[in-house]
Amino acid sequence: MKFGVILFMSIVTLLVFSGCTAKSVDPTIAMKPPAYVEQLPSKEKEAAFPNEGSLFGRGDNPLFSDRKAMNVNDLVTVVIDETVAQSSSSKKSLSKNNSDKLGGGIFTNAGTNAAVNGAVNRINGITNLGFQTGSQNSFSSKGDNTRNEQFTTTISARVIKILNNGNYFISGSREMLINGEKQIIEISGVIRPYDIDQTNTINSKYIADAKILYKTEGPMDINNKKGWGTKLIESIWPF
Repeated sequence: MKFGVILFMSIVTLLVFSGCTAKSVDPTIAMKPPAYVEQLPSKEKEAAFPNEGSLFGRGDNPLFSDRKAMNVNDLVTVVIDETVAQSSSSKKSLSKNNSDKLGGGIFTNAGTNAAVNGAVNRINGITNLGFQTGSQNSFSSKGDNTRNEQFTTTISARVIKILNNGNYFISGSREMLINGEKQIIEISGVIRPYDIDQTNTINSKYIADAKILYKTEGPMDINNKKGWGTKLIESIWPF
């Protein structure tokens, strides 16, 4: 009997802490490339044919070449300008009324015979249940939600892979340590070379499958997080 109680308590404790673990995990972003980026073959680099005596020339850094990112490991400047504006309002009202009446009297008076009529009335008084019910339910709710967020910064990314269709998969990161606080910015996604402007810059709105990570590590981040005890209580508290 004692062993069964111990086993039961162990299972309950395990379930509780499993639930706590599932609810206390902070949201994360996996910066791994999308599956199709890994599946598509890389674009084969075309063989360069030297043109001796040409004014424009051909080489790693020709004089009149386009300065935009063209090859693997080339850099491109990404302007991250993300704005989120959301406003929603909802209202719901439900009402229901119900009324039931049940009577069991089934006999009627029998003409002018007083004795029979008296007996009928007594029977009806017994059989008539006189059961009545009534119910009324109502529900009303209203909600408003407004959200405005803006994140703007600039980061350099590197061309990791040139896909067979000519698109680039880029990835970049930046870490800054300021007054004991570490700020980390990471970005990855797929871009078209045609969306890169003449200054070798592209806006984040042109990045497909964009993944943008911004987080801060340090004392301020630790102070803004709930302790494990608070998370434990909130995860098991039913109200």
